[in-house]
Amino acid sequence: MPNPFAKTRKIDNPHAIYTAGDIEWRILKTYKLPKSEAKDPYARWMVAARSGATFGGFDMGDTYATEIKSYGRLVAATPEWLEAYRPGFDAKIPTPAEWLKTNA
Repeated sequence: MPNPFAKTRKIDNPHAIYTAGDIEWRILKTYKLPKSEAKDPYARWMVAARSGATFGGFDMGDTYATEIKSYGRLVAATPEWLEAYRPGFDAKIPTPAEWLKTNA
């Protein structure tokens, strides 16, 4: 099965968005399937991240998936992301496009 999140997305169309305080991570790409990431503490996601330290701009690069999942709170995700990373999660999570309309 190919990785459905392997194709890099643009900053304004991420797979998911996580936040922690003033930090925002937009997930643009993953390198492994979610089931493989669970076995690898060094699994990486390509992200666009911003915080007070980036003065409103984005820094792009790889971040350990475990750090984002440990410290971040999922605030927006595509249905595919929710199915892969939060199976059975039935709370209403907006899509990234919906979230960005009110929080960009």
